[in-house]
Order: sequence, then C-alpha cells, then structure tokens
Amino acid sequence: MEAEKENEIWYAMRATYRRELEAVKLMEREGMGCFIPMQYKESVKQGRKVRELVPAIHSLVFVYARPSELKRVKAQATWLQYIIDTRSRQKIIVPDNQMQRFIAVTGTYNDHLLYFQPGELNLKKGARVRITGGEFEGQEGIYLKVKGARDRRVVVEIQGVVAVAMATVHPDLIEVLDEKKA
Repeated sequence: MEAEKENEIWYAMRATYRRELEAVKLMEREGMGCFIPMQYKESVKQGRKVRELVPAIHSLVFVYARPSELKRVKAQATWLQYIIDTRSRQKIIVPDNQMQRFIAVTGTYNDHLLYFQPGELNLKKGARVRITGGEFEGQEGIYLKVKGARDRRVVVEIQGVVAVAMATVHPDLIEVLDEKKA
C-alpha cells in the first residue's frame, strides 16, 4: 500500500472562514496531528470580562499527516487549503525541527508573544542565538528589534508562513551562535 511508504510531514494550511478549531476536530477524528498557535484574549461577554484561549492567527493550521491521507480528507473539506510558497508555487512543508521549535515557543501561551506575517520582519538584520535559561531555555532563533516591543527579542520563524517574537529575554541568557552578525 502506498501510504505505508509515505512519511508524515507538517503542512502549513488555511482553514477559511475561521474554521481552524473545526479543522482540529476533523484531523483528530482522522487520526492526524494538528497544531494551531493559540493565545489568551480578554473579551466582554454578557457584561463580564472573560479571558479565553483563541487562535493567535485566524485561519492558520498546521497538519501532520501522510500526503495521501491528507489529500483524501481535504477532498471532503474544501475549506481546508494548502498555503503555497509564492516563489516556488509549491505547498509549504515545514521541517520537523522548525515545527518543534515553533510549537515549543507558541505552546507556552505566553501573553508577551508577538506574531508577524511573512515579510514584516527583516531577519537578516539579526544574530542567530540560543537561549540558555528561563521559560524558553534551549530555543534558537534570530535576535533583533521588532515593532511593538521596546527591547530586542528572539524570533522563531516558519518561512513564508509566520514569525513569532518571544517575550523579552535578558541578554545574560542569550548565547550568540552566529559570530559574524554579533
């Protein structure tokens, strides 16, 4: 059987009309992995302030599946679409190590995470670093100044999809990996 030879890979996808939570339920029913970056937002419901966990970026869904299985499920859910790389015109497939780093950072639901669209940040300006302590210990990213923050932040990116700037990390907890830009 063809599916036996296929490996599971991470796909960057869009669930149109804010159906990202519906996509998670569908993938779970089908036995596929799925991840949505979430964050806490405060809103007012029936006159009371409520803090709830909501998708950080509407319509963004990462699916971990074998290509043939995802193709079968996608045929039933036309509202689930691949994100296409504008240059190569190929589906965006996220390497496992990049996805694990992204999940480790965004899975903290830290209130100080800042999300950016592709191209909003010039990551070439920053230095490649590793965090040596605190909540994000062991994570690697690009250290640079981002809009909306006073201090420089460590940024983890999924090329062509999203970038997330971590909470402020004390400079003593940062090890520079890329000497040429330090």
